[in-house]
Amino acid sequence: MAVHRPTGPQALEPATVAFVCVLGWLVPGAGHLWLRRSERGLVFLVALSAMFVLGLALEGRLFPFELSQPLVALAAAANLGSGGLYFGAWALGHGGGTVVAPSYEYGNTFLITAGLLNLLVIIDAFDTALGRK
Repeated sequence: MAVHRPTGPQALEPATVAFVCVLGWLVPGAGHLWLRRSERGLVFLVALSAMFVLGLALEGRLFPFELSQPLVALAAAANLGSGGLYFGAWALGHGGGTVVAPSYEYGNTFLITAGLLNLLVIIDAFDTALGRK
């Protein structure tokens, strides 16, 4: 059975909306691509992926979840917003960070910002899937 994708302002079924959000979390911009918002989806995919990779290249750190240190835990939650990029980098052993590197803080900033921006992109895909945009 063919899946109906909106071409105008019409809402999708709740399960499909959830699928769009999970897809957008796993791959930045993929929710928009699935909703046939190709230009937006490609911009998000390229920009957020580049920001994440640049953060790793600048020797930023993918923070661990340490609840004893609230700011580290918040940074870890922000990193997790990058979805599949986060898990891919973690699986390949990237994101250890080099504290003494001059670019360390810049790398952290790029990684955290990429995750937080992806969460905003997911909210935009959610609104689009509900027909609000």
